[in-house]
Amino acid sequence: MRLSAMPTLQDLTQIEAVIFDLDGTLVHTLGDFQVALHRTMADLDLPPVSDALIEQTIGKGSEHLIRSLLAHQIARPEVKGVGQACAALTVDALFDRAWQRYQHHYLAINGQFADVYPGVLEVLQHLAGQGVPMACLTNKPLAFAQALLKNKALTPFFGPVFGGDSFERKKPDPLPILKTCEALGSAVARTLMVGDSSNDAQAAHAAGCPVVLVTYGYNHGQPVQDTPAAAWLDSLADLPARMKS
Repeated sequence: MRLSAMPTLQDLTQIEAVIFDLDGTLVHTLGDFQVALHRTMADLDLPPVSDALIEQTIGKGSEHLIRSLLAHQIARPEVKGVGQACAALTVDALFDRAWQRYQHHYLAINGQFADVYPGVLEVLQHLAGQGVPMACLTNKPLAFAQALLKNKALTPFFGPVFGGDSFERKKPDPLPILKTCEALGSAVARTLMVGDSSNDAQAAHAAGCPVVLVTYGYNHGQPVQDTPAAAWLDSLADLPARMKS
């Protein structure tokens, strides 16, 4: 997707609402993904998937995550030999069971191996105190997102909460941002998207709203500073100052 012109920092002084991504932006959830996926692969009699690969693959929705990791695992030499004897060992053949087992394991541990990033609570409290409407928009399934927000006591800060299954398309498509702005009742150009990846940036640029990216999240193994944004923050605690600059 081609990015539009990069917004300037001046745009952030006119913000009237904020949309936050969840994984890698508000909550460090890599541990949850790792535990759930290791248990899922074990259920399928597949080798353990590497933690590095999990980190590089998350962010585009759970279906994409499962399909990508299944494709990687069944292509491994020690598994491929089995596949030659069993033609049914394909991503499509394994997906339904993998998805069921993943949902089971993830819901069982959702939030147990995850932590709210430093500075997040303070920023949400500050924006809430200023009366700024906030929404959470993630590619994570809605039920997973709602449970995680509740587990981490973040639910009260948000009005609309949307997941990867809330609309017919996910980020990096602009539709989820446009729909979230509609739910917030905010003008797109005056709504800030805060995320951690090129998915968030591409969706925001295509929708026509400014975007700020945190540098500590999950960006498919690539430096997030290479992605056009109004600002890149090492800590979300720096956001209020950027909005006043």
